[in-house]
Amino acid sequence: MPRHLDGRHDNTSSLLPLMPANATTYCLPTTRKEMEYRGWDEVDVVLFSGDAYVDHPQFGAAVLGRVLEAAGYRVAIVPQPDWRGDHRDFTKMGRPRLFFGVTAGSMDSMVNHYTANKRLRSDDAYTPEGRAGMRPDYCTITYCRILKQLFPDVPLVIGGIEASMRRLAHYDYWSDRLMPSILVDSGADLLVYGMGEQAICDIADAIHNRKSLIENRESLIPHTIPQTAYIADVNEALPDDAIRLYGFEEAKKDKRKHAENFRLIEIESNKIIAKTIIQDRVVVNPPYPPITTEQLDAIYDLPFTYKPHPKYKDKRIPAYEMIRFSVCMHRGCFGGCSFCTISAHQGKQIVSRSKESILRQIARLKDLPDWKGYLSDLGGPSANMYAMHGRDKSLCERCARASCLQPAICKNLNRDFRPLLDIYRTVDALPYIRKAFVGSGIRYDLMSEEYGRELITRHVSGRLKVAPEHCSDRVLQLMRKPSWNEYRRFYDFFMRINAEAGLNQQLIPYFISSHPGCTDHDMAALAEETRRMHYRPEQVQDFTPTPMTLSTCMYYTGLNPYTMQPVYTAKTKAEKQKQNSYFFWWKK
Repeated sequence: MPRHLDGRHDNTSSLLPLMPANATTYCLPTTRKEMEYRGWDEVDVVLFSGDAYVDHPQFGAAVLGRVLEAAGYRVAIVPQPDWRGDHRDFTKMGRPRLFFGVTAGSMDSMVNHYTANKRLRSDDAYTPEGRAGMRPDYCTITYCRILKQLFPDVPLVIGGIEASMRRLAHYDYWSDRLMPSILVDSGADLLVYGMGEQAICDIADAIHNRKSLIENRESLIPHTIPQTAYIADVNEALPDDAIRLYGFEEAKKDKRKHAENFRLIEIESNKIIAKTIIQDRVVVNPPYPPITTEQLDAIYDLPFTYKPHPKYKDKRIPAYEMIRFSVCMHRGCFGGCSFCTISAHQGKQIVSRSKESILRQIARLKDLPDWKGYLSDLGGPSANMYAMHGRDKSLCERCARASCLQPAICKNLNRDFRPLLDIYRTVDALPYIRKAFVGSGIRYDLMSEEYGRELITRHVSGRLKVAPEHCSDRVLQLMRKPSWNEYRRFYDFFMRINAEAGLNQQLIPYFISSHPGCTDHDMAALAEETRRMHYRPEQVQDFTPTPMTLSTCMYYTGLNPYTMQPVYTAKTKAEKQKQNSYFFWWKK
């Protein structure tokens, strides 16, 4: 049974159970008219998103909306509100009973807007017809300031990748400066970091329960919910065992102190059992334990329509086109790449869906318009990590390693591919499946002969994309990536399996230039390696510093925070362009 009485929430635990199986399967309301169609005169929560509203489990605002709905709350979504004019988009749903929620969307808005050379992008994959300019720079901050001006007494909660990665002082590449916690600039009351389903329900519960007792807005804001951050009152008692970082002003004056802060943040972020982190008056509560398979299945069983909101009619949303016939089988990544935010946001621990949940989603996808029998991706953040975990969980609880694969594969890691192979083979046998591809990235340093053969012969669309990133082992160590020899071994394996199966498939490597530690000499060596292998690299990028990654910390401070040794980084436009030019060695 749903956890609500007359559209209002009762006091039971978050996330489960779900709405009844016959729950309506239309999108959440985005206008006043849609609210009235449901017979609502108000909503409990209004979610603002920098993305278009696609009711699909790979779009964060849709997931949070559906989870709150399943918990018995009335939820509205306002996608890509107009922040320039009279702000009517921010008032059209009225004052929510509980709180406003704000997310910049599936990407940091500055990454979404600008290239590595800080040039404005001409498109936006999360907007109808790929149109650029439908969200502001520093989207979360802009939306929050408008809402605070219009509704100063309504609690304001922020989340998503932009808020999550900016929860403490961070380097912002686009303004080339150290910025304080996004809580400071946005004025938000509470920040949810990481995957927010559990936190958002507990926040709604707490505010709902307090509203009948308290009228003061500040007292409505819960400060004890895991996986949240807030600015503590001057007189508020804080945990004695918390990790205390150098303050923002100290870190701004001394880059070494910022590097030391980052090391402490990353170590704590990779623990299952973590401590509170405090910087000035910004308090980051420890995270929840990883959710269970049953809870993740429950999220994917919610009544998503798997379509964009009907308001978009026949407009194409590029990001949706990419994932509409894909299935995400798990969350998390234990690869720990220095430049990647996946583990910092989703967590290092793998949480996998059950086989039954995956098959239920595929059965729903086949009923969508334009289904032709092809799954574009049967994967996850790293497609071949499904169902992998530590053999001895107690060892994992004491572990603070950023990567389970580098510098060597953890001996406690269970690398059993049988559950993943079983899913591949079960899906292949379904009568409505013509082909199931693996489009997500794979770790070629995490491979078995049987899995590799199955992947290459049955689940590659003709081109398999992998990410060696570089050929210099010194640079790769800073990236937390496997050695170039590992890639060469996988290259030989890929070619052998293709030859044995009579296939003519390509291996497409990704490379990065200007990563911290990378010199012109390293790029020249990479150019020579790719020339020798008859590659003309096409999947290449110039390193873009993004908040809260090890690579960004090295870029900004010029130091490796774990050794405090200097790290050279190409920073000027000329230096970065020169490094990038080595990818195109065949051009005059």
